[in-house]
Amino acid sequence: MGATATLSATGLAVAPGEDVTCTVVVRNTGDLVDEFTVDVVGDAAEWATAEPASVSLVPQASASVVVRFAPPRAAEVAAGPVAFGIRVVSREDPYGSVVEEGVVEVGAFTDMSAEIVPAKVEAGARAKFEVAIDNVGNHPVAVRLHPADPDGELEFKLDRTDIMLAPGTAAFVKMTAKPRNTFLRGPSQPRPFRVEVVPSSGPPLTAAGTLVQRQLLPKWLLPALIALLALAAVLAALWFTVLQPAVKSAAREAAVQQADQVKAAADEAQVGAGQAQEQAKAAEVKAEEAMKAAGLDPDAAPGSPPTAKPNQAPVAPGEPTDFRVAADAAIVANPDVFTDFVFTPPADKTLLISDIVLQNPRGDTGTVRVVRDVEGARTVLLDLGLANFRDHDLHYVEPLRFKKGEKIVVLVSCQNPAEKGNCKPSVTFSGRAL
Repeated sequence: MGATATLSATGLAVAPGEDVTCTVVVRNTGDLVDEFTVDVVGDAAEWATAEPASVSLVPQASASVVVRFAPPRAAEVAAGPVAFGIRVVSREDPYGSVVEEGVVEVGAFTDMSAEIVPAKVEAGARAKFEVAIDNVGNHPVAVRLHPADPDGELEFKLDRTDIMLAPGTAAFVKMTAKPRNTFLRGPSQPRPFRVEVVPSSGPPLTAAGTLVQRQLLPKWLLPALIALLALAAVLAALWFTVLQPAVKSAAREAAVQQADQVKAAADEAQVGAGQAQEQAKAAEVKAEEAMKAAGLDPDAAPGSPPTAKPNQAPVAPGEPTDFRVAADAAIVANPDVFTDFVFTPPADKTLLISDIVLQNPRGDTGTVRVVRDVEGARTVLLDLGLANFRDHDLHYVEPLRFKKGEKIVVLVSCQNPAEKGNCKPSVTFSGRAL
């Protein structure tokens, strides 16, 4: 059982928006009556049809099927050769199916548009526009831009003049238009201009725009100056007739009152100085007594160690300690998913943490948390975004106390881009162990 298929032509050409046909002759080479389905495979399948789509043949009989190729006039169908296959599938013997291959050459068409956005701008000295160019054809097109105004009153500046546009894409070119001559006052003047877009294939395009040139001085400036001068004149008259005499009189009275207050304050300060001197002497005596009670020598140099009293044990402040928790957290999409890095202090020690230093040398992105873990119950002590720091120091006047059995957990949620890799911040803790 099986089939054979013969194409009338393996090389075709068609213009977008039109169609071309070829014939495939299907022959039943089996010993049974069979039904054969004909379809097109490959990139041309979306715009190709077989008529009829299936034929029934007795043994050794044949039939012709017309295959029509009709590419749409759209940028999605690129110009150039497109390979295709015509598949003939046997219902009775699927393994005996055949595929005949060919190529259809899709012609090129150019379809472009251009406009200036916004079409009109009002400005005194400089206006900004964008030239929008769309290529809705099916092949790449190179374009060149030429701005000009009919009266030669404008100067133009483009961020680029030559562009290559792929099919189905658009480009936006920034453009600045500047009047050659400006004026301080007067009515606004329209300055029309155009931008000629010359493609590598097809006719040139023209986009029109207008710069409405206005005066440099704002319209409200002259009325504002007149009102300001009038206000200044009113204030000057008010100052010389009313305020200046009142100010002089008030100044005289204030000077006399201030002199009396200064004299009274000086007398009071003299009395207070004597009392302060006596209080200072008493405080000095009490300080010496307190230092002696604490085991300190009042006559010793500053920073000297305390002198222990007889039969008195020295105070044990605990042992200095510091440790570092380094993270290596994998990237996660959900910012609420964290990776744990646990530090377990010695079981018989209580930690007093007074300094925490967070480091993010690689500039990772995500969140880092410092958490207290008490038998599985967690309390967040610190929550920072990695993108907000590279080095961050925290110093606590009242140290963080971690009792015996409590754990310190550093949690990291890593949102780095894939090419950057895992987040690798670290947290260093310093303090004392009791």
